Amino acid sequence: MAKVLIIGGGVAGLSAGIYSELCGQHAVVCERHSAAGGNLTGWQRGEYHIDNCIHWLTGTNPSSDTYKTWEELGALGGIDIFQGDTLYTCEYRGETLSLCKNLKRLEESMLAVSPRDKDEIRSLIRAVRTMQGLCGIAGEEHDKKLSLSGKLSALPMLTKYYALTVSELASRFSHPLLRRFIGAFWGEDFGALALVTVFAAFCGENGGIPKGSSRAMAERMSSRLKALGGELLLGKEAVKINRLNGKAVSVDFADDTRIEADYIVVACDPAAVFGKLLDADMPRRLAKQYKDPRLHRFSSYQCALSCDTSALSFKGDFIFDVPRKYRSELRINQVIVREFSHEEAFAPRGKTVLQTLTFCYEDEARKFIELRDKDREAYERKKRSLADALVRILVMKFPQMKGKLELLDVWTPATYKRYTGSETGSYMSFVFPSKRLPVRIGNRVKGLSNVLLATQWQQMPGGLPIAAEAGKRAAETIAKTEAREGRRLFSQRKPYAERLGEI
Repeated sequence: MAKVLIIGGGVAGLSAGIYSELCGQHAVVCERHSAAGGNLTGWQRGEYHIDNCIHWLTGTNPSSDTYKTWEELGALGGIDIFQGDTLYTCEYRGETLSLCKNLKRLEESMLAVSPRDKDEIRSLIRAVRTMQGLCGIAGEEHDKKLSLSGKLSALPMLTKYYALTVSELASRFSHPLLRRFIGAFWGEDFGALALVTVFAAFCGENGGIPKGSSRAMAERMSSRLKALGGELLLGKEAVKINRLNGKAVSVDFADDTRIEADYIVVACDPAAVFGKLLDADMPRRLAKQYKDPRLHRFSSYQCALSCDTSALSFKGDFIFDVPRKYRSELRINQVIVREFSHEEAFAPRGKTVLQTLTFCYEDEARKFIELRDKDREAYERKKRSLADALVRILVMKFPQMKGKLELLDVWTPATYKRYTGSETGSYMSFVFPSKRLPVRIGNRVKGLSNVLLATQWQQMPGGLPIAAEAGKRAAETIAKTEAREGRRLFSQRKPYAERLGEI
């Protein structure tokens, strides 16, 4: 039995640990914070719970392959899933349009807004249905998969969206509300195929929210790891990976301890590891992505507010225009506000939590990080100023909120950098641009036969399912290596071993 030491207790690290145990190895997951989960987290502020991560979770449809992974990881299975009627609503000059889970209703709503755009609308809906078929979530019951011939015939239909950015797709619609609706949810630099994928998932009941949201899901995965016999060491910050004769032999930690292992899995932002924790070059293909000017990394600053009413005029995410006088200060034209009425335990009775989310790319993210490092007081003033402006904007938009909002917390790219170690505070990997396919980068590290990557950065745009899959693949790679060298698996793990081809 091999000992697998995993650096990072986020979704990728927990997945690597769980699947290592399922494959017959012994996993030790080391997380520098007091709880595992990485970005999959939430925290309390008085009587209120703030959720950091899940706006929707790909893989909540039992017909999807990703659901099976979440089930094996202990994240889903017997857990109530909230599937809202809408994912987001976009407003422009008093008119609104929602991404509703009923695809036919979505098509009808878009046509009602602008019959002139019927060709583009119907093309988009056909592409979404096609993507659902590719993912096995098509049909009235959201459980149908395209045949091989159907997949081949579907590719030309999706080529159009592969070639367009979200901004370019939005410009093909004549009505301004439709342009806003298409461009509001993802950044304009994203490939339109990413938007089609989101629409397909949500309208295929494959983008719900598990009960308890992020923190509860991380706790279930942590429990699954320990139930299988794995170790989860918290408050364990890695500072150096030691190597000898083409292998990593141990890891030193900030508490002056050292752990030896047969394999070491890096489950965090590679930019925070190579040349720092590990004296080795980043894999060439991965390094190339970090340098590619089209592959932006992004983060956000967010505000959480208590709202002294649960009777709001919108559900899910609501996106609306920022008044012009605030645009230069906030550096945005639109604001996203989200309500959490679906989680009654997140707020006292009769109240709810609201969160605003403002995306920013690397340059803006670095400004937050640098400001916090240089002048903590100025950084705190900046956060308060942003929150005050956002409260004023919300009250202007929703006068019924006047006197009913109280700031709970503000967090920024500097928070994400401090918490996860990601150098620009990015909580996903790279923007998924047009004319690119999300090709997965391998998990091997040149010159080190027993060090593997398990990170969302191996496949854009990252996110929870990609992180989970990366951890799974790292564990499978180790298991296959062990099998080639003649070492056997635990007998109780045989059902999973059979899925790997009787390793």
